[in-house]
Amino acid sequence: MTKYEKDQIVTGYVTGIEPYGIFVNLDDYYDGLIHISEISNDFVNNVSNYANIGESIKMKVLEVNEKNHHIKLSIKDIDYRDEKRSKIQPTKHGFTTLSENLPIWIDKKIKEFDKNDNK
Repeated sequence: MTKYEKDQIVTGYVTGIEPYGIFVNLDDYYDGLIHISEISNDFVNNVSNYANIGESIKMKVLEVNEKNHHIKLSIKDIDYRDEKRSKIQPTKHGFTTLSENLPIWIDKKIKEFDKNDNK
């Protein structure tokens, strides 16, 4: 069982999102809540804008309840999103494949519709 301490930066998975905060799972024993007041220094209009269910995020431990295995967490003032998030990389072909094949695909579908209409 992992031992968590105040001010420690930990990683966990988002398991739920409610208007009042983000629920996370840290390990087999501990779960936690990032209360809406611990999401940003700015006004948080929609908690869903800050995380997605299943996403791995980093959090700062504010308080640990050993008895209930519950942790109060914060993502304020830390880079909480995983840096490994991939961006779509352009290919050397760009949209060429799409522009070349789209007329073929459309023609094929039209022929399928015409064939079905003649039945």
